[in-house]
Amino acid sequence: MTGAEISDLNRLYRIVLNEIQNNEIQQIDSQFYTTLSQFLGKLKTEEYSGIEEKIKNDLVEKTSSLTELLMKIRLEKAVIPDITKTELKDEERFVIESNDEMQERGDMVLSSTLNGKTKVLESISKNNKAKPISVRFLEYVEEFVGADTENYGSFKQEDVATIPNQNAQELITKKLAVKIHIDK
Repeated sequence: MTGAEISDLNRLYRIVLNEIQNNEIQQIDSQFYTTLSQFLGKLKTEEYSGIEEKIKNDLVEKTSSLTELLMKIRLEKAVIPDITKTELKDEERFVIESNDEMQERGDMVLSSTLNGKTKVLESISKNNKAKPISVRFLEYVEEFVGADTENYGSFKQEDVATIPNQNAQELITKKLAVKIHIDK
């Protein structure tokens, strides 16, 4: 799907409809998501006024909705056993891999529980609590002792830090911080 094809909302609709009407994952262009991202990014930065702005906003909304629906359907198909996954795009494989990892972790916890491997469960718990998570602080947070027994802080609004998962989750729940992803 090229940029010109994306700007044709009917074409995107037909791609989504084709995906809905077929049990197998359908073939789409290898650069589908990248091309859509470029198209939407460019469209969102364009300045219009009046009716042209309303049309642009409607186009962005409808393109976004159709894309969300397409990805949801394709990912739902991908987790069905015996479905051929060769037509998945790299971005979709990225999502599916995390699903596979979740299944593997669940199996490990269940197996350890059922087989009396308490030490494995304790290790999983300890490692998860201390796993480093990057957060951006939304408000001032005083110094605290982390799950790894290290001291952290104090932090002011907009500070970024890597702290233990247990502490990060507590701060996120209290809306004092948000999780961020730092590319390495």
